[in-house]
Amino acid sequence: MRRYAAVVLVLGVAAAPAAAQDRRTVVEPQLPTTACVTLSPTSGDRSREIEVALRRCRGAAVRLGPGLYESGPIEMPSRVTLWLDPGATLRAIPDPRRFDAGQGLCGTIDGKGHGCRPLIHLADATDAAIMGAGTIDGAGGAAMAGGTETWWQLARRAQREGGKQNVPRLVTVDGGRNLVLYATRFANAANFHVAVNHVRGFTAWGVTIDAPADARNTDGIDPGASEDVTIAHSRFSTGDDDIAIKAGNGGGVRYVSILDSHVHAGHGVSIGSETVSGVSDVLVRGLTFDGTTSGLRIKSDPSRGGLVQRIRYQDICLRGVARPIDFDTRYDPKAQGGSIPVYRDIVLANVRGDGGQLIARGYDARHPLDVTLDGVRFPAGTPWQVANATLHIGPGGATPLPPGVTGPAATVGAACAGAEQ
Repeated sequence: MRRYAAVVLVLGVAAAPAAAQDRRTVVEPQLPTTACVTLSPTSGDRSREIEVALRRCRGAAVRLGPGLYESGPIEMPSRVTLWLDPGATLRAIPDPRRFDAGQGLCGTIDGKGHGCRPLIHLADATDAAIMGAGTIDGAGGAAMAGGTETWWQLARRAQREGGKQNVPRLVTVDGGRNLVLYATRFANAANFHVAVNHVRGFTAWGVTIDAPADARNTDGIDPGASEDVTIAHSRFSTGDDDIAIKAGNGGGVRYVSILDSHVHAGHGVSIGSETVSGVSDVLVRGLTFDGTTSGLRIKSDPSRGGLVQRIRYQDICLRGVARPIDFDTRYDPKAQGGSIPVYRDIVLANVRGDGGQLIARGYDARHPLDVTLDGVRFPAGTPWQVANATLHIGPGGATPLPPGVTGPAATVGAACAGAEQ
């Protein structure tokens, strides 16, 4: 069997990065040149066949040729690449029994929502990748076996009833190093599309995340308790957070780069709402937002708050965004607790938009929001909501200036200079 590196290492020869971003020098991954095995589409559940092939092909690639592959849960090991050809679709079978986590809860509503396995699961995996211009489809809009309700309809019913839906995520990573998603479309997840936890070295490059705007809890990519993360040259359209950096009790998140990407429907690029373990050293650069509810968002509250610091937003275009800047320390206004959210050393440089509401709300006078505006330009009259905030104006200025803040107006320039169109 011919072997090759399952994941092209993303440590290149470019100049060393600055502190507030992924510490690796990340370059575009490359597709494999050969495959250990190439599968062809046939009817029925292909999960066992694919999983066996992945285990046998360590250090190589399992290739899915064009066509439809219906599947239940797949456990993906280390040192292997799942390679999807253009026209190949790996689609989740909409049967809660296939995805049940062992307690008979998948496809039901309870108080926790942890009753389903994901379509693809990586546990403590190293040097693994999902690549190629095919699609991984969660079938969130398909009726669940034995009934007429879809996964997404179950999620909406759970919202109305005040419960949690037990539905499968598309891809879940629990621990690992040097993991890559490249050039693949992830679509129609019943819940989150890609959840990444406790990973050191994660790259998503050239991926597409696609779900209807009204599909509840269909986050795009959610890095949690991880470091050295790059998300680049990708497109997002979801029914929830397009990207959400989360730092719950499991650990903090640091050294993240989100670069040169386009965000359509969804709630924008968020930090939070869980920040109790801290988020730091994040660079968001070269993004264009079109029609999202929020754009650049940091959200938390005293039930789950923590320190968010050294965050830089640079070369950003926001068009038709309801809340293009949305920094709020009272995400749930009824939340109580002692985990106070503190946001400091936040910089917005060359951020342009066409309107909306600009929000900068710190927690209280002892825990103010600390933000620098340097080349931030919105139309005159765009409203600011400011409370408990220390706002600095950099040499690039800001237009309109927040209430009570003095400094230069932003220089007139291209509406979205520096941002991907």
